[in-house]
Amino acid sequence: TRMQSFKELYWRYSLFVLILGLGVTIFIELTPFLGGVLGAMTIYVLLRRQMRYLTVRRRWRRSLAASVLLVEAIVCFLIPLSGIVWMFVDKVQDFTLDPQSLISSIRHVSEQIRLRIGYDLLQDSNISSMVAVITRFGQAFLQGIFSFGVNIVMLLFVLYFMLIGGTRMENYCRAMLPFNATVARNVTNEIYMIVRSNAIGIPLIAVVQGSIAYAGYLVCGVPSALFWGVVTCFATILPVVGTALVWVPLAAYLAVEGSWGAAVGLMAYGVLVVTQSDNVIRFILQKRMADTHPLVTILGVLIGLPLFGFMGVIFGPLLLAMFVFFVHIFKRKYLDGAETARLFVPDR
Repeated sequence: TRMQSFKELYWRYSLFVLILGLGVTIFIELTPFLGGVLGAMTIYVLLRRQMRYLTVRRRWRRSLAASVLLVEAIVCFLIPLSGIVWMFVDKVQDFTLDPQSLISSIRHVSEQIRLRIGYDLLQDSNISSMVAVITRFGQAFLQGIFSFGVNIVMLLFVLYFMLIGGTRMENYCRAMLPFNATVARNVTNEIYMIVRSNAIGIPLIAVVQGSIAYAGYLVCGVPSALFWGVVTCFATILPVVGTALVWVPLAAYLAVEGSWGAAVGLMAYGVLVVTQSDNVIRFILQKRMADTHPLVTILGVLIGLPLFGFMGVIFGPLLLAMFVFFVHIFKRKYLDGAETARLFVPDR
């Protein structure tokens, strides 16, 4: 009996070590494709209800339904994202292939500052160093386009098979959670709600704020207004400072060019309209989606961006929200002694 018990422990821990070792190895090797895998998981959560409707209510074959939803994902998510990436590639390529045009622009701005306040902001040597840094950044950005393309292919590949085997995959993952069936079901539902909230809410806020800022840039005569409107969309991801990283320098540029009225107007528009629109949109979304605390979103983005790259915008807040959620379960279950049915009832 003792020998049997020893063998059982040996087999159990050996299997655990094998699973852990192979899991770490696979994760390290898949790190370059992590963005594609996380993107597939995000889009799957957004499409799973449609998949269930097509296969259960409409009785479509799973392969046909998955193919249709894959086309939907390409049209609604990937084509717009690819267009935005191509816009940035075009701008970066211009700087990389013709750095002298950038040097001329920087010298022009520096000369305007010197004429107005008598201070030579940039020496020729500093300008050349800055252009060299920007050129290296542009080359690195262009190299990253290949990685982006590979991750798009990985996303489509993984998403298709997730749609095909979605129900079995969800049941398997739910069974692996260290909770009973009721709590496990609530945990997965909470994960889905948070993912949908971040995957819809954050891009929606970005698009609305970027569109509002774009309108202001057009009125104030900002050059390449569409490009800077798209940049503003991405700036909304950054916590605290956000869109001010874009419209404040643009207002300063207009002031240097002598357009003081446009500069003051853009600053006022940014403070009163662009910034305040973020609060209004978040207030509206909180009534329709997961009521995630703004601090969770801000800290989650700070955690997620270094870990997951761009997809950290969604999965960073998800990690932090799930941590708070599990702490809540632990408190209600083991400190407050709540029953399973009352674990997810919020405190009054």
